Amino acid sequence: MAAAGGMVPVLPGLYVALRTAGVVAVLTVDAEEPPAVPGVRAMHVRLRDEPGADLLSRLDECAAFLSANPAGEARLCHAGVSRSVAVVAAFLMKTQGLGCEEALAALRAAKPDGEPGFQGQLRLYEAMGCAVDTSSALYKRYRLEIAVLFPGMQNLPREVFAVDPTTLCQTSNTEVLYRCRKCRRALFRSSSILSHTEGIGPTAFAHKRITPTAQLSGNGQEKCTSYFTEPVQWMEPALLGVMEGQLLCPKCTSKLGSFSWRGDQCSCGRWVTPAFQIHKSRVDEVRTLPVGNFQTAKT
Repeated sequence: MAAAGGMVPVLPGLYVALRTAGVVAVLTVDAEEPPAVPGVRAMHVRLRDEPGADLLSRLDECAAFLSANPAGEARLCHAGVSRSVAVVAAFLMKTQGLGCEEALAALRAAKPDGEPGFQGQLRLYEAMGCAVDTSSALYKRYRLEIAVLFPGMQNLPREVFAVDPTTLCQTSNTEVLYRCRKCRRALFRSSSILSHTEGIGPTAFAHKRITPTAQLSGNGQEKCTSYFTEPVQWMEPALLGVMEGQLLCPKCTSKLGSFSWRGDQCSCGRWVTPAFQIHKSRVDEVRTLPVGNFQTAKT
């Protein structure tokens, strides 16, 4: 159908606009839900246009809504400035195979006055293959970065915390379990480890006037002497209301490491934000190996 009343076409039947004339489905991304329009199917994503707003987690849902309309039906993203433009960009990436920059360029060409927002989240969406994978390290790191913006760290979303491995009946054969070296209490699984790009080594610590104990690779020592993990449920009492502190074993209270929402430096020199750091010397790896119908644990 032809563009009407300020409607800006992006794809056949898909518009970014300020008015809803001639459309049968409306997707609104705004802090307030608009009035219902008779005969028009609607989806509302409640989201403020501000730092820390999580649009990424809703992109798959938005794309599914836009894709659900039969060919020839007009779909409208209201009001076509920052949030809605970002949603349409994600839709183009997912359905048209465009890269993030290509999708943004197409939208700028169609609607020059629409400033695509949430570009960092769009690039992360592209990095995840245009599908929100809540189990990926990229997504977990993103959720933690969002959590840092919570005032006083008092109201952390529950999904930020990994499940306490003591509450799981069985650990997958593909995962490694990490236990307190002193009391053997299960602490976290290998899927909770958030990898980081290796830093530049001792030269990164020049400002501290110290030489880290972990030296460059090749001399038999590890550069990274700690695991940086997502927060686990047993850590929650220590994390709430404070920006940094120690991480103690919940069973024997031996010191395992430390945390800082502002970030901390790994022994390899890389700065990690936020940082939930467990020293490798304080835990043991337990690998579950299937043997016939039995399983053995190897430490």
